Amino acid sequence: MSSATVNNGTALPTQYYSWQNYRCAYELHQPLNSPATGIPLLLIHPIGVGLSRQFWQRFCREWYDKNNQNYIYNPDLLGCGESDMPALAHTPINWAKQLQYFLQTVIKQPVIIVVQGALLPVAIELVKLEKDLIAGLVLSDPTSRPVITKNAPKWQQNLLWSIFTSPIGNAFFRYARTRKFLHSFSSEKLFALSENVDDEWLNTLIADAKNMNGRYAVFAFLARFWQRDYSHDIASIPHRTLLVVGEKARGISKESKPETPDERLAYYLNCLPQGQGVKIIGKNVMPYEYTQAFVEVVSPFIASISSYI
Repeated sequence: MSSATVNNGTALPTQYYSWQNYRCAYELHQPLNSPATGIPLLLIHPIGVGLSRQFWQRFCREWYDKNNQNYIYNPDLLGCGESDMPALAHTPINWAKQLQYFLQTVIKQPVIIVVQGALLPVAIELVKLEKDLIAGLVLSDPTSRPVITKNAPKWQQNLLWSIFTSPIGNAFFRYARTRKFLHSFSSEKLFALSENVDDEWLNTLIADAKNMNGRYAVFAFLARFWQRDYSHDIASIPHRTLLVVGEKARGISKESKPETPDERLAYYLNCLPQGQGVKIIGKNVMPYEYTQAFVEVVSPFIASISSYI
């Protein structure tokens, strides 16, 4: 998942901006031999052990290999990748404010958000903060209905956070960043086929997870500081939204497992004023495991928004 120039696209060297006295990192990807056209993409990576903006590298390469010409802005959220990693209980609104600042001061034009998995609440909060600089959304593996419509008890969040930030959590993170654990978790929870959990995936996670300070973003996610009932907010999204769900999609948590991919699509399409949905091959990380299939369904949607605007 390392950055590289391939065929029709290139990533500029890692760039940085300052937000609330924190240094935040991002990559700008662009076409290699032609000017960028269309609406820029703003990618929101998932949270997990070793996860960062590197999650999107295959997507970026495939995007330009298919002759798409959009700029792609690929930031590291605070606590992840090459951004600063403060010992904070990160929340969706905090990350959304980071991205709002990024939109206003770095990108400075409307974007189409492409967000992976349970980071959907960050995109929802960003839409509420900055409607004018958002032209549309792509939701890859959106959070299951039983989870996105439930309020997590505050006492439970605080209890989990206190456990995770104790020596117990420290020991857990050290184990969770081992190759054995990462391969097992990825095979069982994320990928449709265990043989697709390749060295590129594992080596990138292991390298990123060497920094123990990355545990705070992971633990904030595991403590569910992101979970509340977003049903009203989803129904209030005014932008065109594409849902991409894996044919084998299954929620990771116990409460979301009974939901089928069709049920997940039906819930969102019933809520979103301008939603459309599609199922593709894969499980929960289609932009990485089945990048070509993902780009094939996302490209025409993005192009249609660009032509409309």
